[in-house]
Amino acid sequence: MSESVAVRRQENDSKGLFGFWLYLMTDCVLFASLFATFAVLRIGTNGGPTGQDLFNLPYILVETLALLTSSFTCGMAILASRRRLRTQTLLWLAVTFALGIVFLVMELTEFRHLAADGNGWRRSGFLSGYFTLVGTHGFHITIGLLWMAAMFSKVYFKGLTEAGIRKLFLLSLFWHFLDLVWIFIFTIVYLFGVIPV
Repeated sequence: MSESVAVRRQENDSKGLFGFWLYLMTDCVLFASLFATFAVLRIGTNGGPTGQDLFNLPYILVETLALLTSSFTCGMAILASRRRLRTQTLLWLAVTFALGIVFLVMELTEFRHLAADGNGWRRSGFLSGYFTLVGTHGFHITIGLLWMAAMFSKVYFKGLTEAGIRKLFLLSLFWHFLDLVWIFIFTIVYLFGVIPV
């Protein structure tokens, strides 16, 4: 590969990484807006249930541990990919994917139970803010899982190419960002939610 081609590839990689960081910053703005909206709507229960009445903290803690553990396993996948360990990369990606599915199923189960008990997003401002914030995070998790499945397939069939390793790194940034957002959701929505207003 000629030096000029290598320089162009490095410039493109730098631009791609910068562009992805810009995307994550726009997601930060989105979630900051949703957190602000939730904070305003938190007391708007319209005589309905509050977080104290609805949230099952032990259940949410298990959900949180699944997602935080998936952040660790995602990091292990990146380390394995950088060492060109294809089988270990696939194994860690599979574990991360499974933990992401556990998290998503638990979140959807919680939503289903709330809706079945008449506590859907239309019941009050509090529940509208809750479903919007937590649901948006869940949507991002779904996108991450689809991306992860695509990367697993790519690594499985094509091996660990330079481009593949770069894309795995971007996926890990996205996944760690979602874990960070969830820590704020767990604290602001769930932990503060069980404290009387």
